[in-house]
Amino acid sequence: MMQLLASGLQLWVRQQSQSIGSLDIQLQGTGLQLLRGRLAGVQLLARRVIYKDLHFELVELSSGPIQVHSGNLLKGKPLQLERAFEIQGQVSLTADGLTRSLSAPQWRALGDGLGEALLGIVPLVELRMCRDNLVFAARALGTPDLVELATTVVAARGSIEISSVVGNVSSRLPMDPSIHISDARIEAGMVQLIGTAQVSP
Repeated sequence: MMQLLASGLQLWVRQQSQSIGSLDIQLQGTGLQLLRGRLAGVQLLARRVIYKDLHFELVELSSGPIQVHSGNLLKGKPLQLERAFEIQGQVSLTADGLTRSLSAPQWRALGDGLGEALLGIVPLVELRMCRDNLVFAARALGTPDLVELATTVVAARGSIEISSVVGNVSSRLPMDPSIHISDARIEAGMVQLIGTAQVSP
């Protein structure tokens, strides 16, 4: 039964994502609890994830208790979640992943908004890592040279604030109300975000 649920959860997670390189799911609880429609929790580790055109290098998540319709699994039907649940965890993004994310149509306006707020120039061309800084690069129309700005990232009021290393330029990202960022930093050559989120069925 637990293996059946693990397979069902893996399928559900893959269906929510555009692409996943590798995925490992560990279940917490007992078969008896599952028969009653309750799972104590889930731990997930995934690499090279694309979700809503956001490119994550690493995703590490754990959940609280989850209510599921166990009868569906026994009938060979897809997993169905009964109610929303909370997850905690960390995601890591490379500079290349951020560049590809902000180049996607649904996030391009955000990328150009950051270019305008931080550099005063659009379009945003790329992001790269330099030591412990995230460097934004934009090119004004009709000019060959890039304008660059080294920044740091921190958590601020449940969101992510990007600030220039030199000067006092900063921009706070708009955040889905179901997501709360508690820590943001640049480490091991990646932007690492820690927080919680509500997952709806």
